Amino acid sequence: MGALLLSAVFGGLALVYSIYRFLTRPSISDLPGPESTSFWLGHLPALFTEEVGSTDFKWQAQYGGIVRVKAPFGEDMLWISDPKALQYVYQTSGYNFPKQPERRVLSRLIGDTGLTWAEGDVHKRQRKVMLPAFGLSESKALLPVFRHYAEQVTLKWKDLLTEQSQPSIVLNVHHYVAPATLDAIGEAAFDYKLGALDNETSELAKAYSNLVTTIFSAPSKAKMFMTNLAHYVPMGIQDFLYEHLPGKGLDKARFNRQAAHKVANELLESKTEALLMGKGNRDVMSILVKANAAEVGAGKLSHGEIVAQMRTILLAGQETTSNTLSWALLELARQPHIQTRLRREVHAMERTIRERGDADFSVADFEAMPYLQAVLREVLRFYCAVPHTYRQALHDDVLPLSKPVTTRSGKVLHEVPIRAGLRLILSICAYNREADVWGEDAHVFNPERWLSDATKPKRSTNVGVFANLLTFAAGVRGCIGWRFAVYEVQAFLTELVSNFQFELTPDVARVCKTQAIVMVPTLAGELEKGVQLPLRVSLAPRDE
Repeated sequence: MGALLLSAVFGGLALVYSIYRFLTRPSISDLPGPESTSFWLGHLPALFTEEVGSTDFKWQAQYGGIVRVKAPFGEDMLWISDPKALQYVYQTSGYNFPKQPERRVLSRLIGDTGLTWAEGDVHKRQRKVMLPAFGLSESKALLPVFRHYAEQVTLKWKDLLTEQSQPSIVLNVHHYVAPATLDAIGEAAFDYKLGALDNETSELAKAYSNLVTTIFSAPSKAKMFMTNLAHYVPMGIQDFLYEHLPGKGLDKARFNRQAAHKVANELLESKTEALLMGKGNRDVMSILVKANAAEVGAGKLSHGEIVAQMRTILLAGQETTSNTLSWALLELARQPHIQTRLRREVHAMERTIRERGDADFSVADFEAMPYLQAVLREVLRFYCAVPHTYRQALHDDVLPLSKPVTTRSGKVLHEVPIRAGLRLILSICAYNREADVWGEDAHVFNPERWLSDATKPKRSTNVGVFANLLTFAAGVRGCIGWRFAVYEVQAFLTELVSNFQFELTPDVARVCKTQAIVMVPTLAGELEKGVQLPLRVSLAPRDE
């Protein structure tokens, strides 16, 4: 009887303590934020169906860098663009803010159990093995590959101009840039010639064509609701459902996985054989296989994990770079004076290269071109490939702020307590437009901000891995291939601007910044046609 009474007392105390903890846990309900018009969907439609950034910039202007928003069922979430809060989440306490489980399942759908899916110790192990393949010297060594595939686009466009006997033609530039960057990633990362630009019937090329647009763009209300509902469903059940449910997007993802796995397994076998024979190239997979062989025991990646990295690299490398280049060409067409100035700098460097007896650009040449560097950084700032990332707090925590926030009840907070499990929306696009960081003209595309000490971005809080931009994320989950991407964008941009002039077409007025995990250009009313960016292309003038 005594033991039973004691158990009841302890049970009662535990219940009281649980209720006390629930009632006193940190709450963000007093933070400023917009009112939700839908209990069932919260603010998801504003973030996922409107043009990328439109909602973010509105919240940023009205409420500041930290905003309470609503998930479905009236649940509070935290939207963040404050530099110090982002630095804390990404860098200071990176592994204490894992991806939301429903976002991890989406990562697995398009990248298997690779680096973008992994968390905690698994992520640390995968990243450790992969890092040697993405170092500075390894990335620089791949520049000739990037330049080669940029030249293939030049040859293709010159052929089209010759065939049509016109001084200019209208091209969907993304239609050519996307397969060329996929080819570049294939050879640079795996020493594998995909042939996507020349052979549209290539199975792997078809598997990656309009991949994220088909799966993620323009989600219906039902799709948004079900994706959010997955937050409360065990990940194993979610994986099973995504594996077996019908749907155009899911069919595309499964076809992509099948095609990528087929090539990846063949490559892994050949790379492993080459290593055993004492051979090996400088492509990413060869270095990865070698680094993995040097690991012992639990540090090694499994066969499946290495295959997953290939799918992850192909997706991350091709989608982000091709879309960044497309947006860059659009902006150069909008601002001919920037395009002309950049072309003159490229042509001047080409003359310098010829005079010293070299055949092509080096990374040092790129770095010696101040206007190219300014345009590159401004494109990455203004047109971030991935507009948001999604995290949740592992523990009760406190977020520091760059600027104090005034709550709805009038309190002034210099930091925000948050509860374990709170979902966070980290707004990369809004941080990249923070006036306190980038200047009062942050919403203007202006490469000049990078050229003058008076206008250069302020570095009071260091957030991103490149130029303090958040475009490649930051901290332990920062993009492992950011150097890879920076060199590839420069390789293509210098080649295309050197050889072609880009002008606007009437259809540009219909270009939308469509949310599809990455920001893709589409035409209003023609989303079913996939990514489109029609520009008028002609041969570039030369002063020589």
